[in-house]
Amino acid sequence: MKVMLFGTQPYDQQSFERIRKSYGFEILYHRSHLNAKNALLAKGADAVCVFVNDTVDAETVRQLAELGVQLIALRCAGFNNVDLHAAARHGIPVVRVPAYSPHAVAEYAVALILSLNRKIHRAYWRTRDGNFSLHGLLGFDLYGKTAGIVGTGKIARPLIHILKGFGMEVLAYDIYPDERYALAEGIEYAALEELYRRADILSLHCPLTDRTRHMIDGKAIASMKPGVMIINTGRGQLIDTSALIEGLKEKRIGAAGLDVYEEEAAYFYEDTSDRIMDDDVLARLLSFNNVILTSHQAFFTREAIDNIAQVTMQNLNDFFEQRKLPNQVCVETEKQPSA
Repeated sequence: MKVMLFGTQPYDQQSFERIRKSYGFEILYHRSHLNAKNALLAKGADAVCVFVNDTVDAETVRQLAELGVQLIALRCAGFNNVDLHAAARHGIPVVRVPAYSPHAVAEYAVALILSLNRKIHRAYWRTRDGNFSLHGLLGFDLYGKTAGIVGTGKIARPLIHILKGFGMEVLAYDIYPDERYALAEGIEYAALEELYRRADILSLHCPLTDRTRHMIDGKAIASMKPGVMIINTGRGQLIDTSALIEGLKEKRIGAAGLDVYEEEAAYFYEDTSDRIMDDDVLARLLSFNNVILTSHQAFFTREAIDNIAQVTMQNLNDFFEQRKLPNQVCVETEKQPSA
């Protein structure tokens, strides 16, 4: 069976090649991201394998179906870049990697919190320039502060456990609260409005759906505790970036740690340092010294990369062996509450 892997980076090819031999698939690696303009590259492939910045919209799905592609395999947990309705109409199953390394993302969220709070990113550049002043580097104790966690799925739970270890109070929101888990972990579920009002640190761990798109908008920010720190390692469109910038300018938001961005596809995973940045919103965001923006790398550990390849290959094998697909994404999956 032939698989076309789009958006290939060197580490993708290395991990898939290590594991491919156990399954016997032929994998063709392509550097560009899949979209309607280059879907023809999948000609002759039985399956395509895509990542977060590939665009698998209705037109792309239509072309894939005409080319005889039988399966769309996501090598990520999120699926908002795939038109599931179009895939269902054309009879193409969609599979994903639901939890390649929850610990990797949770630990990265903590790294963002600590770096922003203690101004480590600013101190690093100062000392390299011979400036050892402490002015402007004042942080606060995490102990006794309140963390607001939106979504209590596989990534959020390790994060909650870590933050509890710092002695933080944890408020959680999920459209399907797990009261048994809350009791065992010693956390409290709250309405979203209360979570915004009380949280010193807000971290987002929910999928991108019509319901959650721009859930952090001007109205939400206005209801938050002044000086709140916002962490987003989920999906860029959970936050209205223009509203975030206004909140930063008005000093209502104390800091923001972002591993994702609304329009990241044009920049993330590429070296654009030799080009003029033409995204004014992104440029403005990068101008704040209380913002850390990284290129969707929270998942990026050795364990996660190997797990992505392993689970993806197993998904492919299950499909071609006509077995049940435990990681299939259906239209109904869009209703799932948390990541």
